[in-house]
This record gives sequence, structure tokens and C-alpha cells, in this order.
Amino acid sequence: MMGFYGEQVVPRIINVLCGMKEAEELRRRVCEGLEGEVLEIGFGSGLNVPFYPAAVTRVDAVEPSDVGWKLAGKRLAATTVPVQRAGLDGQSLPFADHTYDAALSTWTLCTIPDADTALREVRRVLKPGGTLHFVEHGRAPDEKVVRWQQRLEPLQERLFDGCHLTRPIVDMLTGAGFTITSLDVFYEKGGPKSMGADSLGTAVAA
Repeated sequence: MMGFYGEQVVPRIINVLCGMKEAEELRRRVCEGLEGEVLEIGFGSGLNVPFYPAAVTRVDAVEPSDVGWKLAGKRLAATTVPVQRAGLDGQSLPFADHTYDAALSTWTLCTIPDADTALREVRRVLKPGGTLHFVEHGRAPDEKVVRWQQRLEPLQERLFDGCHLTRPIVDMLTGAGFTITSLDVFYEKGGPKSMGADSLGTAVAA
């Protein structure tokens, strides 16, 4: 049952929840400055596709869910940017070193089982000086909120197929060898702080 729930139901829930209008401005912000050949991990149902800048020449999408990829169909049909599903596992990317000009990750690192390995893989396939554009929810900047996150995390993991609330996004990025060049830490509007503590920015691969 959990297999069916995770494979068939969760991608549809995420497509609705993450496709809400409130997220559109954040997607627009995080996609600003993308150019050239781009790797997107956690492509999902293609909710970022409408916000790819014209300077993007190709996107290779890493997405394990067949349902998510199917839900992306209309968005893919409406874009002029070539997008191909090129990988299934962010922890083991099937690409050569120094392949991409940029990478994109939006609300993805919370769910990847070994997110540290995934970030090292992203750094490996980025060209020197390539940028990772990210918006991720994780450990809140306020300890009172963190305590609520710790209480809610077991339920969050069960409902959303392994999604964590308390991962330290900035520490994970720097630990994987990235240098953060811009960062905005904030709470999403209109929702509980425990589930909407976001970090949005860019990081450069050495």
C-alpha cells in the first residue's frame, strides 16, 4: 500500500500543493540567471518549466517518478526549451564531470535519501564556476519553530514519502563544496512556519 501511495498518490499531491500560485514568484526568482545547459534534479511534474529563461539551451531532468513525468506533459509541450528525462537518481548521476553550466533544485533536497551525496554529484557534473540555483525548505532559523519541526517530522516523512523538515540546507551545500553567493532565508507566506522555512539562493561549484 505504501508503495502504491508513494508511487501513484504522492506525485499528484505534490503537483497540486507545489503548483499553488504562492510558489510561482519563488520559482521565478530561483530560475533567474539560468543559462546554457542546465541539470534539474527533482524535476517532478515540471512546475519550473514555465520559468526557464530564454538563455537556457537545454534541460536534463532527473526524476524518478513516472507519474511525475507524465504530469509534466502539458508544460513540456508548451515550452520551447528542449527538456529530456535524463536520469532517475540524484545520488548517482549518469553524466560526465563538468557537463553543465548550471543546476536547479526546488524543494528537492528534503526528500532525497542521501542528499549530501546528491549535492556532491551535482557539483561533480557542473563546470568549474557553474551555479546551483536552489530554493529548499529545511531547518528553521528559530529554535521554537525547530522544536515543532522535530515533532512533526515523523508524520511529514510518512505523508510525503520521506520528506524531512529539519535538514540544514546551507550547511549541506557548503559541506558538499559549494560557495554560496546569494542567500535569502524566510518563511513562506500563508502556511505554518514549521513547513515553510525556506532558503533561496545560488551557490558556485569550485
